[in-house]
Amino acid sequence: MVTRLVLVLGDQLSPGLSALRAADRTRDLVVMAEVMAEASHVRHHPKKLAFTFAAMRKFAARLAAAGWRVAYSRLDDPDNTQSIPGELLRRAAAEGAHQVLATEPGDWRLIAALADLPLTLRQLPDDRFIASHAEFDAWAAGRKSLRMEYFYREMRRKTGLLMEGDAPAGGKWNYDAENRKPAAPDLFRQGPLRFDPDDIVQDVLRLVETRFPDSFGQLRPFWFATDADQAEAALAHFLTTALPGFGDTQDAMLTGDRFLNHAFLSPYLNAGLLDPLDICRRAEAEYRAGRAPLNAVEGFIRQILGWREFIRGIYFREGPDYPGRNALTHTRPLPALYWGAGTQMNCIAQAIAQTRDEAYAHHIQRLMLTGNFALLAGIDPGALHEWYLAVYADAHEWVEAPNTIGMSQFADGGIVASKPYVSSGAYIDRMSDYCRSCHYDVRQKTGKGACPFNLLYWHFLDRHRDRFAANPRMGPIYRNWDRMPPDRRATILAEAQGLLDRLDAGGTV
Repeated sequence: MVTRLVLVLGDQLSPGLSALRAADRTRDLVVMAEVMAEASHVRHHPKKLAFTFAAMRKFAARLAAAGWRVAYSRLDDPDNTQSIPGELLRRAAAEGAHQVLATEPGDWRLIAALADLPLTLRQLPDDRFIASHAEFDAWAAGRKSLRMEYFYREMRRKTGLLMEGDAPAGGKWNYDAENRKPAAPDLFRQGPLRFDPDDIVQDVLRLVETRFPDSFGQLRPFWFATDADQAEAALAHFLTTALPGFGDTQDAMLTGDRFLNHAFLSPYLNAGLLDPLDICRRAEAEYRAGRAPLNAVEGFIRQILGWREFIRGIYFREGPDYPGRNALTHTRPLPALYWGAGTQMNCIAQAIAQTRDEAYAHHIQRLMLTGNFALLAGIDPGALHEWYLAVYADAHEWVEAPNTIGMSQFADGGIVASKPYVSSGAYIDRMSDYCRSCHYDVRQKTGKGACPFNLLYWHFLDRHRDRFAANPRMGPIYRNWDRMPPDRRATILAEAQGLLDRLDAGGTV
């Protein structure tokens, strides 16, 4: 019998992967490869690289221990062709193989690269998700707008999660209104479970230090889980120590507490070390057992069962051109402050420093700080998309692009979001303690010391009035703008433009 190659990518580290299920471990060859084409197509955070390489090496060892033949290419192997297609062709030549089994990648770029191979490719669905492409497309067909909330309800009905017969537990589908409280310091808050690097991880850390010396971000200390057992321990730790308090403060931001009650499970989930439905069921069990309140459990499950599945559906439904969309025609280059240059905005400084150190920021820091500023300032959404894809350990294009292009930047014209997610400094002040230590005064709307978010908020609304004034959710905001005295509006716009000019000139804002 002719050997087939079985491709396993760095975010497909699941023993039940469809390509592995379709393969024959007695004759087929698993191909895994660390390659520069994937490690450098954006400027990946060194922690992201180290996590991916270490998790791949451990998964390859697990497959070998289970009886698979595995051809593993390390980044520094002298024969490494440094691309996924190149490594498949190299292994095919060595084995006399002509067929490749693969599970669908989560990146249109790789899907196209595999399709161009001069080998027979059998690409299988990635069924580690709760909704298939066909299921999402059937739900979306004929709808005037696609809103996560209604898709989420369908997923609740499908899975039975947090359901009481045909009704949602507690009588409501969504408890988001209860999950917007500011946070206070808590010395007993434990944060995510941390792991000491073992020998495999230490080898990878040295490799990343050598091969990627100029990457943005701090590699050490490195404490991520890098195999399924550690990821399982991290999940159990979250369910016990943080889930009960997750709901109330999931949108909060606090100086000196970078994780609050967030799970930090998304890197492990998106790499395949954890199963999404299992996570949701175990969170539900905490509610059923009375160990976690409904608002916390529902909010947590909604992020996975609702938002994560919805975003994936959007990415594959919209097609390969989706990451390049720019409905608002924003073209300003990504400012250097995103790569750690100085800024006097404390909220942005906090988010960037956390990103640099941890390869992590939670959803409100991404959406309402770095994303909000980029949208208000008219930054090219494609440049921001590449930045998010590069700097976060959980970022893979299928999940990152719709969150950035759609939800954060409204660059898809409203496919994901019903209105742009923009705010003045007041929201940031309400949900964080960042404004207390800022160079700017969040209460000041104009003049020296005025918060940039206050100025840019109105500048954004004014320049995009034709698009958004008729939006029912934004009409009242425009009426507030119109009620301002003309000279005050002129001052706001002039000062906002001056701030943008300073940004363009490379000045500190």
